[in-house]
Amino acid sequence: MAELEQGLPPAADAGFLGVSINPEDAKLVMIPVHWEATTSYGAGTSKGPDVVIPASHQLDMEDAAFGKAFRAGITVLPEDPVIRSLNDKAKDAAQRVIEACEHRQEADDDLAFVNECSVKINESVYKTAKHWLSKGKFVCVLGGDHSSPQGLIHALAETVKGGFGVLHFDAHHDLRCAYEGFTYSHASIFYNVMTSYPQVTKLTQVAIRDYSRDERAFMDSLGSRGTCFYGRDLFKAKAEGKTFKSVSDEIIATLPENVYVSFDIDGLDPSYCPSTGTPVPGGLSFDEACYILEALSASGRRVVGFDLTEVAPSEEGGEWDANVGARMLYKLCGCLLRTQKLC
Repeated sequence: MAELEQGLPPAADAGFLGVSINPEDAKLVMIPVHWEATTSYGAGTSKGPDVVIPASHQLDMEDAAFGKAFRAGITVLPEDPVIRSLNDKAKDAAQRVIEACEHRQEADDDLAFVNECSVKINESVYKTAKHWLSKGKFVCVLGGDHSSPQGLIHALAETVKGGFGVLHFDAHHDLRCAYEGFTYSHASIFYNVMTSYPQVTKLTQVAIRDYSRDERAFMDSLGSRGTCFYGRDLFKAKAEGKTFKSVSDEIIATLPENVYVSFDIDGLDPSYCPSTGTPVPGGLSFDEACYILEALSASGRRVVGFDLTEVAPSEEGGEWDANVGARMLYKLCGCLLRTQKLC
């Protein structure tokens, strides 16, 4: 810790923020999930942990909103090689499914294989999360595509007394039922969550701007259990003179006492994340997203877990996406730790 505060350069193979901490000594444990088999547009999000962690080495540790969050102890677990192996195998099978779908054909064996792999990923993340939660740790997921954190949400549903709400930043609803036949698609994460875990008492979505009619209908069907702040409506409110503070206050007011934050990086304007799998024009600025997290922290609510997903490295080799991802990841860490009075 002292080396971090002195600004000494970290070892290349060091963990998050340039330090390697035994999980037993950390307050916040990060599960890297190298998974993107059901990605339906751009690829590369399975490499998110591989680029975000090294990019975090150049962050300064003092955060204006959350102070010295690193002092609580934040660690990233070693990669599970089984997940990467399953990802590599399932990606090939998934591509055959998608190509068959495009030609109005079927690829039942490949589809079944991808769905079986997805179940194994969810079970792996669930077991890992449950293990560390049982030790009194807070747990987060660094994906991977947006299907990556379902196992963590499952574990928290069994752990958090009184249930919790989800604050979901994204360009997409992710409310599709078995998208392209994949039961656990990145586009289905919150359909699965809201139909599987009644302990999730609220889904509040922010910056949504690309969705299907069925997804909009599903969100409406949730009634008081679901609220969406669409990207168009957020822009319209600001254009017509509403302060962003009032908008942020409205978002936070929909949430219960316990909150899980799910942050798909494409919730931001794509100038911050041009390499993400499914970028959509519009979205939040980095500062706006941070403002909402700060408002959440100041509201007295408790963040019980979070994920950051869909960060992908640039094909040209630039580090911009990873840089933004690392900074947002540290903000999410700080938000959780501050609401739990650990920083």
